[in-house]
Amino acid sequence: MRPEEAQEVALKILHTADWHLGRGFPSFAEEDEIKLTRARIDAVDRLLGLAESFAVNAVLCAGDLFDDPAPTEIWWRELLRLFERRNWRDRPVFLLPGNHDPLQPESVWAEGHPFRRGLPAWVHVVDRDNFEFPLSEEAVLYGAPCRSQAGADDLASRLPRREPDDRRIRIGLVHGQTFDVAGHQTNFPIALDAAEQRGLSYLAIGDTHAFRELPPKACPAVYPGAPETTTFGEKDTGFVAVVFFPRQGRPPIIQKHPVSRWRWRDEHCRGIEELEALCKQDLKECVLRLTLTMEVNVTQMDRVEAILVELKGNDATHGKAGVLLLDRTGLELNTADTGGFDANLPDVLKSVAARLQAQGQAPEGVIARRALYHLYRTVKEARP
Repeated sequence: MRPEEAQEVALKILHTADWHLGRGFPSFAEEDEIKLTRARIDAVDRLLGLAESFAVNAVLCAGDLFDDPAPTEIWWRELLRLFERRNWRDRPVFLLPGNHDPLQPESVWAEGHPFRRGLPAWVHVVDRDNFEFPLSEEAVLYGAPCRSQAGADDLASRLPRREPDDRRIRIGLVHGQTFDVAGHQTNFPIALDAAEQRGLSYLAIGDTHAFRELPPKACPAVYPGAPETTTFGEKDTGFVAVVFFPRQGRPPIIQKHPVSRWRWRDEHCRGIEELEALCKQDLKECVLRLTLTMEVNVTQMDRVEAILVELKGNDATHGKAGVLLLDRTGLELNTADTGGFDANLPDVLKSVAARLQAQGQAPEGVIARRALYHLYRTVKEARP
């Protein structure tokens, strides 16, 4: 934004959604699950820091901030701690219940819950259908919360329409799905022209995890996406929207800013060369799902195992991959080639290797193939 434009800005907001604090990752090892669960609170810390660096006037959080309406205490206490570290008396934060964490009597949003009681005065929960908050003399915020995990109501339709003489910046805050995402079951459907219908300057939405800006530019509806990716296959995640509202009724200026740490990658290696090349890449902040589909002899299997240790790490060293999820069901040992064995093996071990080699070539010879590789490793480690 040019300096002359900055002087004409009437309002700045940071729009975020879909933190999913407390989300579990049960398909990962316990240590890796902790990393990925913790990453969500770290991303919130970064986006609050971004709000400070841009000196925004308000932070809008558009639902699914927790992965469950009644998350375990550690997660709501961690969020309280982040707020306590910042004394934002002139920068209000608005928390909207979404379909994952709806406004319910036993939820964290209930007035008697210790999370709700612990919030500083400048953090506001959107806890009624006619929520309205003046952001300044020139701007107003309207919001409507989710009250269940599924519904057919267009929550944007509950926001008031613009009166003919209302010249203020009008911002809506809701959670739901617009009709333009192919293949998605619509939950809390939002009309594509909802912002236009209600006379909004900007409609802040949560639910879809990808950053998306819906036209028209005069009154856009925006999904900031999840600040950290939540699963493999998600695209354009890891962002927040910083929005500048010029005076004189001009359209808002929307900037997309990254806040994520982790990159999620799916890799399929069909040969040792591909695996070697992957191991040379920078993967330290990568959640890597690695599928192996290859047939190797005992010597090559030894190299494959060494590369997997490099990627995963062990008790003594960190792995090259930040988080590794491995599928090795397609990794096969070819027992036809036992050239890796020492030619000077004792006759008894040569006999054992030959029998395992023969048995391992049968389709049901899984145990024999494993035993043959174990024998190879034992012999190799015993060499002077």
